[in-house]
Amino acid sequence: MTQPSSHEWINHFLETDPPRSKSLVMTIFGDAIAPHGGRLWLGSLIELVAPLGVTDRLVRTSVFRLVQEGWLVANREGRRSSYALQPDAAPRFARANRRIYAPPGVDWNGRWTLLLAPNGSIDSALRAAVRKELEWEGFAMLAPGLLAHPAADPDGVAEVLRRVEGGGKIFVCAATELPCAGARPLAELVREGWDLSAVVTGYRRFIKEFSPLLDLLRGEPEPDPQQAFIVRTLLIHAYRRVQLHDPMLPLALLPQPWPGSEAYALAQAIYRLVWAPAERHLMDVLRREDAGAPEADSGLYERFGQLR
Repeated sequence: MTQPSSHEWINHFLETDPPRSKSLVMTIFGDAIAPHGGRLWLGSLIELVAPLGVTDRLVRTSVFRLVQEGWLVANREGRRSSYALQPDAAPRFARANRRIYAPPGVDWNGRWTLLLAPNGSIDSALRAAVRKELEWEGFAMLAPGLLAHPAADPDGVAEVLRRVEGGGKIFVCAATELPCAGARPLAELVREGWDLSAVVTGYRRFIKEFSPLLDLLRGEPEPDPQQAFIVRTLLIHAYRRVQLHDPMLPLALLPQPWPGSEAYALAQAIYRLVWAPAERHLMDVLRREDAGAPEADSGLYERFGQLR
């Protein structure tokens, strides 16, 4: 039986698990456009996503909705439109990118970050907004008015509180175990507060789907630039879909072997094989409509533990 090619793998993936257009546009902005100034013309976006099965109409609908939701800002020059990352959304893209491209398992010093909002201290709308945003950041609600995370990003917490206008209204503190108190280990809070089953399932599915692609790419010549861009986009889209639901707990607190570590290594290996030709395709497309489209910033080359 003839071994399939990476091109056939792409076709099968698009047929069996086609990406949703709005989510795919978000992936492309975060992975490809953000390092190049965060802006592109609508025609360039349409050209980039066409090989992924996304129509002109779906692109226009997607960017319209992303503008309405505050992720993008639109600009018109004559009959042409461009779209850029909304400045207020840029910190969220930056934090998401740090999560996606950095290895899992931060060094843990045993300290937890706690947010406390006793009953009656804030109104229900703010309470709901804080919970929603911090759960996206990986926090768990351990009790009414108590959110916790063992490896929280302080800048991320501060940005969330600014965005929901919660600054100065919620208690934020760090906690460690009290020695000799006879208490349960704080590490056991992970089992109490986080259901990781869906994350584990998602990582295992990602590994099953993309491991054959890595084998194919390693056995073939370097893909042509457009195919490399397709692979890079599908890879990050699928990995992001799982990884952004991962609460990013320290490896020391997770069940072993943790599939997130294997999924990261797989994404890293594929990305390193395709990022350079994918960049050539991206620049060709961007500069057809904007001769001054900037080269990638230094952040691109820091992804997945250095690309160069």
